[in-house]
Amino acid sequence: MSRFFATGSDSDSDSSSEEEQIIRQPTATFTFSDEEEDTKRVVRSAKEKRYEEITNLIKQIRNYKKIKDMSSLLSSFEDLMRAYTKALPVISKEENGVTPRFYLRCLVEVEDFVNEVWEDREGRKNMSKNNSKSLTSLRQKMRKYNKDFEEEITKFRANPDQADEEEEEEKDQDDDSSDDEDSHPVVSKKPSVEPVPEPKKKATGGDDDDDGSSDSYWGSDSESSSDSSEDESQYTSVRERFLKKATDKDDDEKKEKKDRKEDRKKSKPKRKEEDSDGEGEWETVKGGVAIPSEKPKMFAKDAEINIDLVVKKLNEIVAARGKKRTDRREQIELLHELLIVSEQHNLGSAVSIKIKFAIVSSIFDYNPKVSDAMKPEYWAKLLEQIIDMMDRLINAKNVIINESILEDNENYESPPYQLRGCVLTVMERLDEEFTKLLKECDPHSNEYVERLKDEKRVSSIIDKVQEYLESQTDIDAELCRIYMRKIEHLYYKFDPQVLQQKQGLVPADTVTGVQIMDKLCKFIYDKDQSDRLRTRAILSHVYHHALHDNWFQARDLILMSHLQENIQHADPPTQILYNRTMAHLGLCAFRHANIKDAHNCLVDLMMTGKMKELLAQGLLPTRQNDRTKEQEKVEKQRQMPFHMHINLELLECVYMVSAMLIEIPYMAEHEFDARRRMISKTFYQQLRSSERQSLLGPPESMREHVVAASKAMRNGNWLACRNFIINEKMNAKVWDLFYQADDVRTMLTKLIREEALRTYLFTYSHVYDSISMATLATTFELEPSVVHSIISKMIINEELMASLDDPTHTVVMHRSEPSRLQSLALQLTDKVNSLVDYNERVFETKQGFFNRGGNQGRDFRDRQNYDRRGQDWGRQRRERGERAY
Repeated sequence: MSRFFATGSDSDSDSSSEEEQIIRQPTATFTFSDEEEDTKRVVRSAKEKRYEEITNLIKQIRNYKKIKDMSSLLSSFEDLMRAYTKALPVISKEENGVTPRFYLRCLVEVEDFVNEVWEDREGRKNMSKNNSKSLTSLRQKMRKYNKDFEEEITKFRANPDQADEEEEEEKDQDDDSSDDEDSHPVVSKKPSVEPVPEPKKKATGGDDDDDGSSDSYWGSDSESSSDSSEDESQYTSVRERFLKKATDKDDDEKKEKKDRKEDRKKSKPKRKEEDSDGEGEWETVKGGVAIPSEKPKMFAKDAEINIDLVVKKLNEIVAARGKKRTDRREQIELLHELLIVSEQHNLGSAVSIKIKFAIVSSIFDYNPKVSDAMKPEYWAKLLEQIIDMMDRLINAKNVIINESILEDNENYESPPYQLRGCVLTVMERLDEEFTKLLKECDPHSNEYVERLKDEKRVSSIIDKVQEYLESQTDIDAELCRIYMRKIEHLYYKFDPQVLQQKQGLVPADTVTGVQIMDKLCKFIYDKDQSDRLRTRAILSHVYHHALHDNWFQARDLILMSHLQENIQHADPPTQILYNRTMAHLGLCAFRHANIKDAHNCLVDLMMTGKMKELLAQGLLPTRQNDRTKEQEKVEKQRQMPFHMHINLELLECVYMVSAMLIEIPYMAEHEFDARRRMISKTFYQQLRSSERQSLLGPPESMREHVVAASKAMRNGNWLACRNFIINEKMNAKVWDLFYQADDVRTMLTKLIREEALRTYLFTYSHVYDSISMATLATTFELEPSVVHSIISKMIINEELMASLDDPTHTVVMHRSEPSRLQSLALQLTDKVNSLVDYNERVFETKQGFFNRGGNQGRDFRDRQNYDRRGQDWGRQRRERGERAY
């Protein structure tokens, strides 16, 4: 008691050990009701219990997201769903059935995270098997579970920041109300407290002693009810001061919370202003307080802004390019700010162009992986910056930007301004990024169409770079490069005005794509010093001619270049361009009825069975370990964008029809020739596989139509052959893809009639003594002059042993060719002779080395005979000597 009060009542507490024990017993009773002890034993509501469980699981989920532990994330998400299901009764009671904002935020974060990981294909390939399975199951469960919260998630995504602020304010209000409720019952225990006189306050020994002696005092008060009035007054004053200190502490906490609310309200509009600019970014730290990232100051307040200072600052910013921990976005923002400063102080066009060039380079560097495509938003910014830079460069007319200029020799002060850089390299990098963007998109989606619209802007940038370079002098090499880029955007595009100009529908002085290509390619033929650009220009030129039915120009150019002799030594992109050129050359030859040329152009593509890979239009599935990941990645980078693809079914159909028109007459002519060779192996295999089938139904695929037409042509039935080749199904699949499809169908019908006539004559010539040409013309619906021409060629080439009788207009067969039986007998004779020769060679090898060496074997036999004669002579001498003896 003496530690708590100034007045002495120590003798009562120290009188005996029994009194001390009695004093200590009620201490626990009163300390149980003390405010500090209440915080240790808190009776929580069901809402607090359920919410705490959910928040703990959300923390686990966020931690697993950081380390990308999919299996643990899946299990935690399942626990979260179960915990929320348990908390539904509490939520329906407390929140009126409204889903808490923090729970919606967690669902949105998990959904975004899973979608991001799912779209990262390279990252998924590097995942473990367990994580990959967990990711798939988590994605399915999350999509199914989020359907129940679809409307609330949509509202949350519309304005998540505002919702968070409201939630925080509601939490703060709940905290304030809970604090008031906690403090109010303590005060209500003593409804009225009389003011304590000043002498009593001095007698208590001051505020410092209150904490120390409270326990002993509460014990003496509960010991008996016969204490003095002085003790009661002391008890009242102490309790009043104790409660006053507690309530003061609560008031301080309330003030701090109100201050935090005001700070958040003040920072909220600033955050919106920064976000509206699109350049400011906020960092979220633990505790929900958003702190804007501070940008370094550009210049001091009293600094004099001039060209040297701005260029020095530009070099400092650019020097951080590529270093570790360099914020790429901050670099772009600093360069933009530097450009604004230079324009405000009118430092000249040279400085602005130099800063613009640095901005373009920094946007290129924003993409961390060179192999991946750029993000669409940065692609749009890049196009705008390059267009602005080229407009400034063209309008300035006194700025020279070149790689050969050293940084020490740059001139910003007086014209002509000289800058170090290369706009051609920027343009080439832009073109490559555009190709990557097209490859990343789904070719059958609207996104691909939207992205393809940017080609117009890319082509305009190429034209501006070309205009700038043409204004310079002695830059033929760079002009060749820019012309080649323009050719690559032009060579595969069909211009209908070219064919209309041939027909006289368009004036002759109209500039068409063929004339532009001719001008660009001839410049490269004349000025280029590297073989690669010239080779690619020739191939592009041939492709463009073939696309517009200029068959003779395309054929002569490809033959004069001799590219087919050494194309195997070129780089893969050039080989792909060569394959594409030969494919279109074959289609052009087919449209001009040059069937043999069309077959020869397409045979190399079709023989390998890898037409898709040779044209860089996709990868065929291969066996395991046949292609490494690096090889597959490189081959995918070489693929052509979808809008540049050639229809593979069209190519295959043209090749098969060409092979049919060549192979069927040849097979009919050499039916019994044992030494007959195959002209088209692929076509022959299709025929053989069809013959092996026991039951044949009506043709369905393109190949089956061609095989059925071949069998009809072999019997001389041209009409059935034509109907199999030209029908509604084949028109939709193949023939309607040609520009002038009706002309192609007419040409194809004429060829089928002519080749069917030749096949008929080869097959049935031994049956007739003479055939009327008028009958043949009627049967095959050909002009008599055409029939006369075909039969004359066959007689001249010794394909048909016959003669023409002009007065009667008949074909007289000479019967000089063997019959079917004679042909089979001759074939058997040839096989028997070859078998006999083979057996004789085998027999000679089995005789040992006597017949192996010619003269060597003969010498050995002579030596053997000589030895035998010597032995006989010696035996005869011995016999004579024995008789003489």
